[in-house]
Amino acid sequence: MLEADNLECVRGERRLFAGLGFKLEAGELLYLQGRNGAGKTSLLRMLIGLLPPETGEIRWRGEPIRALGDEFRAELCYLGHLNAIKEELTPLENLLAAARLAATDLSEDAALDALEQVGLAGREDLACKYLSQGQKRRVALARLVVDRRALWILDEPFVALDVAAVDWLAGIISAHLQRGGLAVMTTHQPVDIPAGTVRQLRLGA
Repeated sequence: MLEADNLECVRGERRLFAGLGFKLEAGELLYLQGRNGAGKTSLLRMLIGLLPPETGEIRWRGEPIRALGDEFRAELCYLGHLNAIKEELTPLENLLAAARLAATDLSEDAALDALEQVGLAGREDLACKYLSQGQKRRVALARLVVDRRALWILDEPFVALDVAAVDWLAGIISAHLQRGGLAVMTTHQPVDIPAGTVRQLRLGA
């Protein structure tokens, strides 16, 4: 469903990678590995259409993503290294706003349940600027509890999480794969994803 063919990435005068390709089917996760500066985040930005490859093509369901436009983005959930939350808003307001932007029907009760699952019960109505970095990360991750789009692109999703939260998130990703979803993920820490097929791609090898 997601296919990359002969991708090349050049930043400034430096070639990060070339000739890169893979194919990901339903229920599969691609785990990107590599040292800092190898091009992991650049590849993720290519996969969501924010960074055009120097050469090569990315296809979704057999069609180039550049031609699909909004049709592709409607099936995509991107969680970047930054939390992408508004500090003045509460966790509940942030989650409901994210759902509206994604054209997802999300009730307040469902949003409250998602925030409880990520350990934010009792802080739903506190402005995010008063939360710790780990709690802000959980606000961003709450999107994954309610998200049913086919393709998840996750850049360091386990950052600032404790051991229990890492296990919880691994379970959320596993459930996504079991539903037939796909995921591409970077992480510096080894995490066991107990369901689906996990493939690995090392950049800079």
